[in-house]
Amino acid sequence: MEHTVTQTDRTHERLIETYRKKAKHYDITSRLYPVPGYPQRTQRLQAVHALGLRPGDTVVDMACGTGLNFRLLEKVVGPGGRIVGVDLTDAMLARAQDRIATNGWRNVSLVQADAAGFDFPAGVNAILSTYAMTQVPECAEVIAHGAKALSGGGRWVVLDLKVPGNTPGWLAKLGTAIVRPFASVDEWIMRRPWEVIRAAIQEELADLSWTELFFGTAFLAVGSRRPGTFVVPPQES
Repeated sequence: MEHTVTQTDRTHERLIETYRKKAKHYDITSRLYPVPGYPQRTQRLQAVHALGLRPGDTVVDMACGTGLNFRLLEKVVGPGGRIVGVDLTDAMLARAQDRIATNGWRNVSLVQADAAGFDFPAGVNAILSTYAMTQVPECAEVIAHGAKALSGGGRWVVLDLKVPGNTPGWLAKLGTAIVRPFASVDEWIMRRPWEVIRAAIQEELADLSWTELFFGTAFLAVGSRRPGTFVVPPQES
């Protein structure tokens, strides 16, 4: 049967091609997005803190890229914890593997997978995505799948960019600058994925916390799985 190429397929192909080209210098060039001096590290620290992790916990870093969050996560979960990095692009994961080897981390595993098709391990303590989820067409599905895998009290945290509301044009351009290499800005604005993500977290999880950062050009969304929720273990094949 002939496969029909969908808009989602084209988006995935564009993301893979773009990130393959950028992988080698991504750690350096990512500091320039959306503009030089943007407080990425401060925002990443806020996101990791919002996970509520403890030593020994397991966390999934969705769309982990080259592993820029790994060091921050390692400091919290410690050597007894576990980090699972998931990304769509082989070249980005190769850089992430180099980072793991350089630091001697033995508790970090990598999975190459499309976010929408990733099989979350059951009972994870937290899931994180930074500056990536708004690029995923099926972001609501990813939120839902992850929510079902969380242990009771586990948190889903999304840090990403958005278009600021009721602000001057230059701020709107700042908020959309990062998506220019990956997709049509007009398409991104029309989809308003940050609103989709907010609605998905509110529907799938409890205690939604929504914080707009840096004049509304970014957001930090946090939801938690209700304590005592039973996690269905994976079926043996």
